[in-house]
Amino acid sequence: MATVKVYYFDAAGRAEIIRLVLAAAGIEFDDIRFPYLVSDDWATKYKPLAPFGQAPFVEYNGKRYGQSTAIAKFFARENGFYGANNLEAFRIDEVVGLVQDLFTVTAKIYVEKDPVKKEELRTAMVEGDGPKFFGFFEKLLQENGTGYFVGNQLSLADLMVYDMATQLRNTFNYDGLAHFPDIKALVEKVTSKDNIKKYIDSKK
Repeated sequence: MATVKVYYFDAAGRAEIIRLVLAAAGIEFDDIRFPYLVSDDWATKYKPLAPFGQAPFVEYNGKRYGQSTAIAKFFARENGFYGANNLEAFRIDEVVGLVQDLFTVTAKIYVEKDPVKKEELRTAMVEGDGPKFFGFFEKLLQENGTGYFVGNQLSLADLMVYDMATQLRNTFNYDGLAHFPDIKALVEKVTSKDNIKKYIDSKK
């Protein structure tokens, strides 16, 4: 029986990085999903369980914890995906922070109701913030020179950028991989990992 339960809406969103870290570590978990703004399951059944009234949250060994980034960092540290030393952890935190900055931009697009304004925001992201942040990540990958952000093996930073790149492509039709070959290579590398591949296949 799984000792980890991940609670989130039936979407990738802010929970996907948690799922990816757990999958990469080979940890079985209960992926508990509920409809987004379709039923009252969230308000009546799951929100009362959430530590801070927000999703995602997890249950780990019988206790519940909130905040997606904190959760992802915990499981990354526990399972060897947080670098070999404090300096590598520092770089990982930089990448995590940059991804969060970009997700702040895309969140505005997601919640915009006016279709014209929504498309204007999406176009601005595709032409501005998207390439800007992808450029940051590409430079960091090139500086390390191994195809990963730190060391020569998978870390939370790689999973964060993989998650970001795939969500931008699937949700906002922005395929930055076409213009940033090192990020494209990273995404392909992450996708090829046995545990990640198994997780991806399980969603089909």
